[in-house]
Amino acid sequence: MIVRLWSARAGEVQSRAYVEHFQRSVLSKLRGAEGYVGSTVLTRSHDRQTEILVATVWESLEAIQQFAGQDLERAVVDDEAAALLADYDGRVRHFETAATDIFRREIWDN
Repeated sequence: MIVRLWSARAGEVQSRAYVEHFQRSVLSKLRGAEGYVGSTVLTRSHDRQTEILVATVWESLEAIQQFAGQDLERAVVDDEAAALLADYDGRVRHFETAATDIFRREIWDN
């Protein structure tokens, strides 16, 4: 499996709006992509801003290419998301999964 990492920065209110946007709009697109396994959005407050780290998990680089296009490292950020962010990475990073542990779902579901 391949983990695709992307990060952005936003104000506190805008970061919450981005997470809502992710849950409302981005997840449906991801779930429709062949080879998509799952995702996690992480946030942390730092220097009066919130850093957002999005990790998506894919079965293969080929699956990512179907989602992102020929340039695998190009970030896919729609206009609504971009409007919420102070800045964001235009490039992503990919990592092969070397080891993993799956958490019990009931702990994380709110």
